[in-house]
Amino acid sequence: MSHVFHRNSNFTPPIVQRGEGVYLYDTQGKQYLDGSGGAAVSCLGHGDAKVTDAIKSQLDQVAFAHTGFFTSAPAEALADKLIAHAPDGLDKVYLVSSGSEAIEAALKLSRQYFLEIDQPSRTKVIARRQSYHGNTLGALAAGGNLIRRKPFAPLMIETSHIAPCYEYRDRRADETSAEYGLRIANELETEIKRLGPENVMAFVAEPVVGATAGAVPPVAGYFKRIREICDKHGVLLILDEIMCGMGRTGTLFAIEQDGISPDITTIAKGLGAGYQPIGAMLCRSKIHDTIASGSGFFQHGHTYLGHPVAAAAGLAVLTRLIDDGLVAQSMAMGQQLQDALVSAFGQHPNIGDIRGRGLFRGLEFVADRDTKTPFSPDILISKRLKEATFDAGLICYPMSGTIDGVNGDHLLLAPPFILDSSHIDEIIGKLTTAFNEVF
Repeated sequence: MSHVFHRNSNFTPPIVQRGEGVYLYDTQGKQYLDGSGGAAVSCLGHGDAKVTDAIKSQLDQVAFAHTGFFTSAPAEALADKLIAHAPDGLDKVYLVSSGSEAIEAALKLSRQYFLEIDQPSRTKVIARRQSYHGNTLGALAAGGNLIRRKPFAPLMIETSHIAPCYEYRDRRADETSAEYGLRIANELETEIKRLGPENVMAFVAEPVVGATAGAVPPVAGYFKRIREICDKHGVLLILDEIMCGMGRTGTLFAIEQDGISPDITTIAKGLGAGYQPIGAMLCRSKIHDTIASGSGFFQHGHTYLGHPVAAAAGLAVLTRLIDDGLVAQSMAMGQQLQDALVSAFGQHPNIGDIRGRGLFRGLEFVADRDTKTPFSPDILISKRLKEATFDAGLICYPMSGTIDGVNGDHLLLAPPFILDSSHIDEIIGKLTTAFNEVF
């Protein structure tokens, strides 16, 4: 009997033995194509020698030094490289160990910033329904994932949620994409006015929505209007790129494709590519400098932030992504994957939408394509798909509650950027096997 407290207390997963390229192998010798990179983490696949060598080299120098006393060369170099390629205006990097930690840091930094500029009434956070920002209480409160939020709602800070930018479900027949995007973005201004602009601290959003809705991209112009609204009312714009960033959507930062810059952004997952636990919060210099010239101390911290070994791994991963052209490969292979998915499943009677950017793709399942009617939650489509794809030797990320937290199902694909055409064929073949079994 295992003494590990597994995610599912009624299921003991197979033991992973090794990883090589886009594949993982269990102790029984079964091979699995890592079609979702775990949870959009393994952007470089498994066994990347340059990253493991960087980790080993750093261990030979120093494994740990607390940031209350020291900085480290890899932390400084990683911050420099991130800022050199970050959206305009971002200037400081706060290294943490996970995406949830990065969101917590962003929320607390926002609050402290407004205290430092003598606007203490700004405490309200606005986010979007069908979003996910992490599992710690502050991050969970910001997120709009109904299933994850519900048990812990009495413990969480009060937040409000507006509609996501979800064109497949919500654009009216009499609207263009641009008109729809403007209408949905304007919900933010309506909510700011309802709460009182003097009370609103930040708006939090994923540029491309990840796990909760399944690789949902914004329509053109949506985030430009969001930026205008935040600027008008002095609200900080926090963009969560934990899942969609670090090349996953075909540019290093997902928001690059929407032509704006946030005040704060969060990254994780692909930054460490699974080789080390690492995340980061990036902010504008005006936010950092306000604290530096005021209290001088950010009232936040974790023991392992800025960990030298994690930073060395992150730097090696970032170097591979940028210098070795893997971000560009994500864009090219992502289009190839999209074309293959549309060719294979574009007319499938139970697939309503195939969407995403780069190597971040989602398929939304329906009982009826014409009416977009979802399957009944009682049928457990996502659970059955996860089991069927795993049995077929494909790791992917199915989720339920796509539409409103209860109804709807989707499947997320986020394979390593190193995949080739044969791997795409394998993904299509194994999805076909699973779909034939489930549908």
